[in-house]
Amino acid sequence: MTDIAITRAMQTIEGCTNPKNLRQIAANARMKGELAVARAADLRLYAILPSAAPGTFEYDVWQSIHALEGTLTSEREKTTRLGRTRQKIARAGELETIKDLILGAKPSEGFFMLIERQMGDLTFEAVALRHPDRFDEPVLNAAAARLLSVGIEAQRPCPESGSSG
Repeated sequence: MTDIAITRAMQTIEGCTNPKNLRQIAANARMKGELAVARAADLRLYAILPSAAPGTFEYDVWQSIHALEGTLTSEREKTTRLGRTRQKIARAGELETIKDLILGAKPSEGFFMLIERQMGDLTFEAVALRHPDRFDEPVLNAAAARLLSVGIEAQRPCPESGSSG
């Protein structure tokens, strides 16, 4: 693709709200070897799929789920769903599911999959840190420590330091 075609594709992606169109753009870009365009289409797709309002905790959780499912579906060339995560959310809710995964002795497989694919901001740990009002300190500390363990410095307020912001 020429630079102009890439710029046009990126502009189309930015304003697109149709999942089918975004999937097609990503597939076409992959076939042409334009991985940056494919990634942009994928990320836009993951941003429009959640039914919750953008900026909410629920939106961020479902964006993460859609991102991992979409990436795995694309890589494996067959539909992949996070069955256990979806079941637990149906049973216990988003908050408890995320809390349990963060407090687990080991990071989830999904955590590493998102990190390996340069989507650390979509891990449940990052989601928790973006919504500190929903979690207690042990969960937030565990989330920050887990991200730090893979080289991602967590940005979050530290109430014990007395700083305001």
